[in-house]
Amino acid sequence: MKNIKSYVQENKDRFINELIELLKIPSVSADSAYSQDVIDTSEAVKLSLEKAGCDFVEICETDGYPIVYGEKLIDPTLPTILVYGHYDVQPADPIELWNSPPFEPVIKTTDIHPEGAIFARGACDDKGQMYMHVKAFEYMIQNNNLPCNVKFMIEGEEEVGSVNLKTFVENNTEKLKNDVILISDTGMISNQQPSITTGLRGLSYVEVEVTGPNRDLHSGLYGGAVANPINILSKMIASLHDENNHITIPGFYDNVEELSLEERAEMAKAPFSLEKYKNALNLNDVYGEKGYTTNERNSIRPTLDVNGIWGGYTGEGAKTVIASQAFAKISMRLVPNQEWEQITELFTKHFMSIAPAGVTVTVKPHHGGQGYVTPIDSIGYQAANMAYTETFGTPAIPVRSGGSIPIVALFEKELKSKTILMGFGLDSDAIHSPNEHFGIFNYLKGIETIPLFYKYFVELSNK
Repeated sequence: MKNIKSYVQENKDRFINELIELLKIPSVSADSAYSQDVIDTSEAVKLSLEKAGCDFVEICETDGYPIVYGEKLIDPTLPTILVYGHYDVQPADPIELWNSPPFEPVIKTTDIHPEGAIFARGACDDKGQMYMHVKAFEYMIQNNNLPCNVKFMIEGEEEVGSVNLKTFVENNTEKLKNDVILISDTGMISNQQPSITTGLRGLSYVEVEVTGPNRDLHSGLYGGAVANPINILSKMIASLHDENNHITIPGFYDNVEELSLEERAEMAKAPFSLEKYKNALNLNDVYGEKGYTTNERNSIRPTLDVNGIWGGYTGEGAKTVIASQAFAKISMRLVPNQEWEQITELFTKHFMSIAPAGVTVTVKPHHGGQGYVTPIDSIGYQAANMAYTETFGTPAIPVRSGGSIPIVALFEKELKSKTILMGFGLDSDAIHSPNEHFGIFNYLKGIETIPLFYKYFVELSNK
């Protein structure tokens, strides 16, 4: 694979332009108004896999958005790599906070990305990172150095909980049979220091509803005499943390994996500047569970956060009402050994129990998933580290991510194989936020690094 750098450079403009065309399609899976766009994107992904060199590509229908499956099987005696990604994207709201339209990609330079970055919804999460794999595969096909079998499974519902992927995987275990699963839907420490995500947190996501009177009431005539659902909901949410920012749900921490002091010390070796972290977010101080550092709080500790809260009058000017209802969306990030369904049950029981008289409370579970840990002594991890070391000139550091990819635990359960998370995004890329972007350097470096993972994984598998 000596010519990989030259191949990437020769095809740089085409690679960028192809990704830009993909980013123009607003494949927002959470909003039915974009249903056709999501389907159009699946067709575009299918075409890209065919052009890259897959022998077989199909659109697999589900009860929701389709899954694109492709394969290149060269020898049954060789290892098989399964590449997973997703073509759906988060909603772009709030639109007014974007400096350029979210589905009109533009390339701009930044302090972190002097070579330029593509600004668009989905640039990093996950169209850009998914497409790296397509182009890396293209390189291996064009240069006759694909060392093993490869399968692609690209879904369109990751941003809404992969609700139909579970059924697809369960029904297609033979089709999806593999030796390792490769995903780029995470990040790395910096463009100078690569890292490999070895742990993901689980997720429990719920929506709560507090109902008081049977209609909105005049706050002057009824204030102080009836329960105000917004006041009540605010108090209930506030009570979910104590003075040390410890979650107060009974039984919540029963199965939490406590890392040893030695493991925590290893984590602490990763480069991190608290001041830079605060400056990047325009914060005067950090906040979180007592007794843990910032990087521990957002990776190895469970959390509970309100993701949205609403009720009553929020329009221009004043309208003095006591709202009939108040609502909130709440997510809990979980660590290994916490069962997400059990946590959802514990939350529901506790939240219902703290509701005062005068209101009715409903808890509606949404999606969830288990946490995941990749052993650093696995050949998949070793192959990834060798690939990063070669292209970046320095070994990768293992890190645990605060994010969740619920389907990773599902893959291990159903397909009996480990997942390697080779992310090339940066924390500053603003995924799920306005002005999401993906560095040109990162995109091209991913295309350069991924074929080396194939090479080293096959070599280590044969030892």
